[in-house]
Amino acid sequence: MTFPALPAAIDEIDAREWASFEPYFAELMERPLTHANARQWLEDWSALERILWESFSWTYIQKSLDTTDEAKEQAFLDFLNNVYPEAQRAAQVLKERLLALQITPEEMPDMTLVLRDMRSEAEMFREENIPLQTRLAELGNQYDKLTGGLKARWNGEEKNLSQLAVFLNDRDRAVRQRAWEAIADLWLGIRPDLDKIYREMLELRRQVAANADFPDYRAYAFQERGRFDYTPEDCFIFHEAIETVVVPATRRILARKRERLGVDVLRPWDWIPERGILVQTGDGEPLKPYDSQDDLIQHTLNIFNQLDPELSRYYATMADENLLDLDTRPGKALGGYCSSLPWRKRPFIFMNGVGLHDDVQTMLHESGHAFHDFESYALPFVWQANPPMEFAEVASMSMELLAAPYLTKKNGGFYTSAEAARARIEHLEGIIVFLPYMAVVDAFQHWVYTHPDEAMDPANCDAAWDDLWQRFIPDVAWGELADTRMTGWHRKPHIFSSPFYYIEYGMAQVGALQVWRNSLTDRGGALAAYRYALSLGGTRTLPELFTAVGAEFRFDTAMLSELVGLIEETIAELEKA
Repeated sequence: MTFPALPAAIDEIDAREWASFEPYFAELMERPLTHANARQWLEDWSALERILWESFSWTYIQKSLDTTDEAKEQAFLDFLNNVYPEAQRAAQVLKERLLALQITPEEMPDMTLVLRDMRSEAEMFREENIPLQTRLAELGNQYDKLTGGLKARWNGEEKNLSQLAVFLNDRDRAVRQRAWEAIADLWLGIRPDLDKIYREMLELRRQVAANADFPDYRAYAFQERGRFDYTPEDCFIFHEAIETVVVPATRRILARKRERLGVDVLRPWDWIPERGILVQTGDGEPLKPYDSQDDLIQHTLNIFNQLDPELSRYYATMADENLLDLDTRPGKALGGYCSSLPWRKRPFIFMNGVGLHDDVQTMLHESGHAFHDFESYALPFVWQANPPMEFAEVASMSMELLAAPYLTKKNGGFYTSAEAARARIEHLEGIIVFLPYMAVVDAFQHWVYTHPDEAMDPANCDAAWDDLWQRFIPDVAWGELADTRMTGWHRKPHIFSSPFYYIEYGMAQVGALQVWRNSLTDRGGALAAYRYALSLGGTRTLPELFTAVGAEFRFDTAMLSELVGLIEETIAELEKA
């Protein structure tokens, strides 16, 4: 039996049916495997995985683009139900065959970490977990569909959440309050539905962990996410450093906001952590950097051309091949992401732009992920291109900071010099005030999955979230709006669909700030280190990747004090500009 020819393009394969993939897996299972032919066998398996992963990504992208299209949703669900479980089973067989060879680091030095990860995955695999994981993915889709369909009337027009969020940035406090309350009412209206989804998710995850012989889902998730280089205790150290260093810095920012607004207290529509919105108090209306998707693309392309011609070429490729879908519209899923299409070796960027500066930041952020994909596609095996998520976010967050000096119109960007200074202040303030919110999201999930019986009652989840909110989120008066504060965990999709995936953003932000710090004295060197580290994909450990990009993998009080100090100094300088 010879390895069948793989299709030239993804549309040549029916991603809804396991029969489309099964012959390729069958050949790999039956082919004799020896040390002599292991590399060719791996190359064939890697090529197959590229098609499989792209099939998943593409069906997910398509249903995200229009959550009202039942055919696209069904194609995604068919993949989840018909292909994903069988692919997991087949991959387990192949992993066991490969691991039985006991390949040494000397034989395949470039596969050392991949084999470590495969060994961990093989140890965790349980046949009985496959239907549970499929159901979890279905519940995640329910969350996306439910929240993506939320709409409210605004001045006689129907608006989705992304469109309503535009008014959360309005300089008129009454407009902000009205928009915030409209959005809050929409979320509270689906509170019972979200509680029901989450309860079922908790039951399933508890069973998944038990089936795999873990004491709780947190222990399972840490191994599943490949957290070989830090522990839950390290997360708590990070939380405490944020409480010690960043919460006081946040208070200083909020005090300036109160003074400039001329108010005694801030209200929830003045600072909305889950949306990264902090009221701006400078002169003029909120920044409106672009008028259309084409305008956003062109100015972003100009910025990247100033920063690095090769990065600009990557971005132009995505634009030319229609791999950017950036505007919000009714029925489009919430949020933004970059998804790799590893068969064609291209990334796809999805976002919900509404013409505000936050969209520019999202565009730069997701482009950083895309550059990571482009730089690592040259690695021979698909698994090597998967970096730890803690470092994947360094790629995106660093790009937000590295591109900042080129936001001005004279560099082809969006703003006058004064507007660019405003944008940079907004971004830097946002970094500081994000970290306490990140700590809430992460600490909440530590509580949930180590208190599984208590967490089954949504009221206990509300109370645990509220306790953490009071600890980390200072100086906002909620008054009679406590229900919306306590159910803030509903509004963070990661908590539902990607448990424990959030501290990565905080760790990566610390790494990205170090890249930015380095760029202030050696821009060329910092950019070269950035691109080199991205090209390594997942072929180095997490601390080694931080070292490659010119950063230290540590999150203590001393590190945060240095970086927060640099941010505050830079904000002070920009305010004088």
